[in-house]
Amino acid sequence: MAKYNAGNERIKREYMTYLKAAKGLSEASLDAVAKAIHRFEESTKFRDFHKFHIQQAIAFRRQLSEVTTAANGRPLSPATILQTLNALRAFIFWLAGQPGYRSRISYSDADYFRLSEKDARIAKSTRERSAPTPGQIRRCLAAMSSASDIEMRNRALIAFTFLTGVRDGALASLKLKHVRLTEREVVQDAREVKTLGQ
Repeated sequence: MAKYNAGNERIKREYMTYLKAAKGLSEASLDAVAKAIHRFEESTKFRDFHKFHIQQAIAFRRQLSEVTTAANGRPLSPATILQTLNALRAFIFWLAGQPGYRSRISYSDADYFRLSEKDARIAKSTRERSAPTPGQIRRCLAAMSSASDIEMRNRALIAFTFLTGVRDGALASLKLKHVRLTEREVVQDAREVKTLGQ
């Protein structure tokens, strides 16, 4: 069975270039788009995009709700399904404007990759995350050993995170120059610090 379609690979490469150069997507976002498109191609047995039909989108949407993750065997989360369908909707919409595809794919075909309004609301809903209270963090710090340099570093990292509220990704990318002791501030320069899930 085919593992890829050469024609599809060429147009996907053009699309990825467009997303990176014109839309400014990060590598992580590009990977998510590539994964979504590949998942769709698998469902169509790598059929040429020139032969796209809305029935493929409808079938794919139905299949997504039945897919389980390899990591834990659970169904895909509603947020993952939404992200996958959004990536495909954007791709098909873009594809409808490309030479060689205009006569075969209409812009409205992209709408078949939408979730129902109810499912979209579920996917976009956020759950309140529990966080330790200041008292719990203080007790944790008090209970931590500081006999070695590594243990003192670990205590300092927890205390620093508590005092600044910095995200873990940003914390890992901070440099000493970003901490201004005299001003009592931490500068999260997005050019150097991973301020979001980049």
